[in-house]
Order: sequence, then C-alpha cells, then structure tokens
Amino acid sequence: MTIDYAWRGPLTDPELDALHAEGFGHADRPGGRLLRLERHSLGWVTARRTTDTALVGFVNLAWDGGAHAFLLDTVVAPHARRQGIATRLVAEAADGARAAGCTWLHVDFEPHLRTLYLDACGLKPTEAGLLAL
Repeated sequence: MTIDYAWRGPLTDPELDALHAEGFGHADRPGGRLLRLERHSLGWVTARRTTDTALVGFVNLAWDGGAHAFLLDTVVAPHARRQGIATRLVAEAADGARAAGCTWLHVDFEPHLRTLYLDACGLKPTEAGLLAL
C-alpha cells in the first residue's frame, strides 16, 4: 500500500470521526473535530492511501505556543497497521514541531504502545504525572 503524508492535510469531520471510531473502537465527540484542530493545534498529519485517498492515519500536534509540542490521538486504521504508518506520522509531526521552533516533543501512551514510541520513533522515557478529572 502506498501512502501519502501531509502536514495539515485536508480533512472532513465525518472521515476523521470514522477513523477515530475504527481505530479507537469508539467515536469521541463526533463532529466539530476539525474546527477544534484549526483553533487549538499547531498542526496535524494525515496519511492517505494513494490509490483512493482514503484516510488511513492521523496524528494531532498540540503545543503550548512555545517550546513544547504534544502528540495526541495517533491513530491508524486497523487494516493498515504494521506497515510503518504510525512511525511516519510521528516523524512528520516531529518535523512540523521542529519547523515551528519547538524544542521538545511529548507523548503519553498506554503500555502496549511503548515499542512504537520508544523503539520505532526514538522518544525517550520520562517520568510524568496524570490526574483524572
């Protein structure tokens, strides 16, 4: 499968909602996602199948307006996993953060994603805190 990656690639709410539902097993706040991205994100990266432009991957890059960028909602459609798409999404997001002058890229992840983020993407483990609100 050939994939095209795009920084701030065009999106629609329905396709992003569908990818989130498929990739995460549920729809999270359907609708309005694109407006939130445009208002609050440094950028995002899309991964689309070249043959039919279907959205198969996505990552959001939030930031603090300065040195820190944050990976959010990295998702690849189940049928497209294990092909390096998530790794490339993270690399493209890191390039976007670097180009914006960020010096740190953060990500929180569940234990089963440790190999992706630490081994494949080269992030380093750190201690962090979390408060469920």
